[in-house]
Amino acid sequence: MTKKELRKKYKTLRFELTENQIDDFSIAIANQLLKLPVWEYSYYHIFLSIEALKEINTDYILNILSGKDKNIIIPKSDFETGELTNYLLTDNTVIKKNNYNIPEPVDGIEISNNKIDVVFIPLLAFDKSGNRVGYGKGFYDKFLSQCRPETLKIGLSFFEAEDEIGDVFQGDIGLDYCVTPKTLYNF
Repeated sequence: MTKKELRKKYKTLRFELTENQIDDFSIAIANQLLKLPVWEYSYYHIFLSIEALKEINTDYILNILSGKDKNIIIPKSDFETGELTNYLLTDNTVIKKNNYNIPEPVDGIEISNNKIDVVFIPLLAFDKSGNRVGYGKGFYDKFLSQCRPETLKIGLSFFEAEDEIGDVFQGDIGLDYCVTPKTLYNF
């Protein structure tokens, strides 16, 4: 399937999920993450969930990161440049929804991309080779291309892998891992 077809399919599947399913799947994903060998690092980048789009509830992962005393980095989107600016999440960080309903930091301590060790990536679909399909704006491809090559890229998905994404192109940045409620994928 093409990215466009996969976006349509997985947006529909996601919107069919109940709040209880989203909560149960989000907890299962957080528990699966604990099995990965990725907890010795310092700087962890994570998105804040867009509830209206029925995204994974990342609060559970935030709690794990906080409990492990990690530096939590959250993004702010610039829709004019297509870039993410990343901020350290602190007790003083003010979170506000932008015009696209994305919860973001208003401002704070900016963290450069080359400091980030692990990135948890929102996605709609992924395949068995670690290719991913997001919303199609390219924010994460641009951001990941500015991170160190050894930065770990971990996709989070309610659904299992597709066999293949038909229209992957050279600028697409693949995943190192993807975590679903049932499976840990290692690419």
